[in-house]
Amino acid sequence: FLTQATQAMPDKKAMLYRMTAEEYGMPLFDLRTLNLTDRPTDLVTPKFIDEHQVLPIFHRGSKVFVAVGEPGEQAGLDAFKFQTGLGVEPILVDATALKESIEKISGEASASDLAVLDDENLEDIEFLDEDESGGETVSQADTESDTPVVRFVNKLLMDAIKLGASDIHVEPYEKRLRVRYRVDGVLHENASPPISLANRLVARIKILSRLDIAERRVPQDGRLKLAGQRNTKIDFRVSTLPTVHGEKVVMRLLDSSGASLKLSDLGMEADQLVHYEAAVKKPYGMVLVTGPTGSGKTVSLYSALAMLNRPETNISTVEDPVEINLDGINQVAINEKANLTFSAALRSFMRQDPDIIMVGEIRDLETAEIAIKASQTGHLVLSTLHTNDATATIMRMLNMGIAPYNVAGSINLIMAQRLARRLCSNCKQPTDLPPETLIDAGIKEDDIDNVTAFEAIGCDACTNGYKGRAGIFQVLPVSDKLTSMILKSAGQDELESQAIEEGVLTLRQSALKKFATGQLSLAEVERVTNL
Repeated sequence: FLTQATQAMPDKKAMLYRMTAEEYGMPLFDLRTLNLTDRPTDLVTPKFIDEHQVLPIFHRGSKVFVAVGEPGEQAGLDAFKFQTGLGVEPILVDATALKESIEKISGEASASDLAVLDDENLEDIEFLDEDESGGETVSQADTESDTPVVRFVNKLLMDAIKLGASDIHVEPYEKRLRVRYRVDGVLHENASPPISLANRLVARIKILSRLDIAERRVPQDGRLKLAGQRNTKIDFRVSTLPTVHGEKVVMRLLDSSGASLKLSDLGMEADQLVHYEAAVKKPYGMVLVTGPTGSGKTVSLYSALAMLNRPETNISTVEDPVEINLDGINQVAINEKANLTFSAALRSFMRQDPDIIMVGEIRDLETAEIAIKASQTGHLVLSTLHTNDATATIMRMLNMGIAPYNVAGSINLIMAQRLARRLCSNCKQPTDLPPETLIDAGIKEDDIDNVTAFEAIGCDACTNGYKGRAGIFQVLPVSDKLTSMILKSAGQDELESQAIEEGVLTLRQSALKKFATGQLSLAEVERVTNL
C-alpha cells in the first residue's frame, strides 16, 4: 500500500525521495494521497504531533507507521514510542506535505477547543463604533457569525479585563502563535493557538479596530471599544506591526472608569502627598509627572484633576488618546491626520478661557514653550515627560532648548514615579537576608534590625506571589534654592544633591520604605529602581 502511493508525487521529487528512501532503507509514501480523517487519532494528541513533527498514518496490530520529513528524525520517533508503548516504523514523506498536514490537524483541533469555550457572557459582548457626530453605534462587526475565532477574540479581551491586564500581545513566530498578557507590569504567556489561525485572529482584531485588513506591510494604529455590563465602556488601543512571520498585534487596555481617583489612594508618603496637593492647588505654574510608559502617570494627574474639578473651574485636557473619562472636564484627543496636535490644541485652549490645562505629554519644543507660556500667564498646567527621575526632567527641559529662566520660573513641582508589584498579603513569608545585602540595597546599618524582609511565594489568590501594585514616588518641589541653581545652569548632580539635602526621597529610598513595611520584596525594589 505504500509503494502505490508514491506514484502521485511529481516525477523529479519522487525520484529524489526514492533515492533517499533506498539509501536509508525506509518505505516511501505520498502524504497528499491520505485522507487525514482515516489516520489513527487515539494514539497521541494534536499538540504532541505539532511539537514533535511526526504523524501516525497507519496502525497495524502492535506497529504504527509514522510519517517523518527527514530520514534522521529519531527524537520524535523515540518520543512517540515512549508515549504509546508500540512498535514504530518510520515512513519518509515530503517534508512540505507533512508540515501542511500537521498545521491542518492543529487548526482543526484548535477550532474544536474553541468551540467548547465557556460561552458565559461571550455572546453578550457588543463592540461600539463612533459615528460622524461623535456618538456611538453598535459595530457592524458584531453581526458576523459566532465563529470559533470570534469567540476566541472575545475571550481574549474578557480575560484581559478579568486579569487586570494592561496590554495584550499577539505574536506570530515561524512555528507558533504566542499570546501574552501584561499583568502588574510583567508579561505572562497565556493561550497558544496554532499558527494556522494567526491571519484569521489578526483579521478579526483589525475589523473590530476599523483597520485595513488587506494592508499587512506597514504598521497600523486603531482603537476598539467594548460595551460591558452595567453600561461600562472599555477601550483598547490597537497597534499592528509587520514582522518576518506575520503581523504582531498589541492591544492596550484603557481603563476609563475602574481606577480610583483619590490622591490618598496613590500610595505616597505623607509629606510627599502634602507637597503634591499643595502644588496642584496653586492658581498657576507647572506640575510635571515623569516616568516610563505604564508607571501610573495618567492616574496621578487625573487624581489631581478629580480633586480640582469644580463648577467654578474650567479644565481642558489634550491627550493621545483620552484614557480616563471624567465628567465636567473638556477632553480632547489629538488627531494628527487632521492637524490636531498637542501644540495646536494648546493654542485653542488659550482662547477657551481655561483655568487648568492638562497636556498628555510634552514631546517637543513647540509644545513645551506654549505650555510654559500658559503657566506664566495665570494658568495651572499639568503634563508628563519620559525621564528617569525628577532632576533629569529639569535637564531634559533645558536640553530641549528652553531658557533656564523659563524653566526656573514656571515649574512648581516635579514628581517621578514607578509602579512595583505588591506582595500578596495571603501568602508572603518572612525571609532572612544577609546584612550586607540590605546595606548594598540602601538600608542604613542602624535600621537593619528593624527591617523584616518578605518574599513572594504564590497561592490561589495570586498565583505568583504578587497581587496589585504600589506606587513609588520622588516628589521634588522647586524651592528657591533650586530655582537659583537652575538659573545658574547647575548640573544634574548638583541639583540632585540639593534635593537630597532638602529631604527629597529618591525613588530607591521611597521603594525601600515600602520594603521595610512588608509591601515589596527586595527583588521588586531592585527591578523597578535599578536606574
